[in-house]
Amino acid sequence: MAALAPDIRNAKRLVVKIGSALLVDRQTGLKQDWLAALALDVVEAKARGTDVVLVSSGSIALGRKVLGLGAGVLTLEQSQAAAAVGQIRLARAYEEVLAPHGITTAQVLVTLEDTEDRRRYLNSRATMETLLGLGVVPIVNENDTVATDEIRFGDNDRLAAQIAVTVGADQLIL
Repeated sequence: MAALAPDIRNAKRLVVKIGSALLVDRQTGLKQDWLAALALDVVEAKARGTDVVLVSSGSIALGRKVLGLGAGVLTLEQSQAAAAVGQIRLARAYEEVLAPHGITTAQVLVTLEDTEDRRRYLNSRATMETLLGLGVVPIVNENDTVATDEIRFGDNDRLAAQIAVTVGADQLIL
């Protein structure tokens, strides 16, 4: 993060969206070196006193590889199964690269409905505030195991924008 603009360096709360292409190679799986470099950026931001929220894609891509589902179009059920298999690996990968630096992570799975229903939105916001107050780095992803095409964010850019609003982020990096 050494080359970041001053406004990002001075942010008190930062939401970073991480796409599948950055995180997962179709042939080899998780890009461990890239993830390790990201962890160092998170460590640096936390050392400056910045709250960090990561909005991460990758569960379907990781699960797809594990299940051998290939590169074709997946049915809704196949996508949901791949997400279920991949999400646990995704959460574990973040925990494995951040824990050695003393950073606790939390898995936060949301759906579009969680942001549209007032009670669920307030509960989600309170949970995120509590996690951030405790120094935790939330790892947010859409809950693809239950989301259908009609009730999806569509991509994590929209989800990241919603999370940035929810947590009152100074900066959103897409």
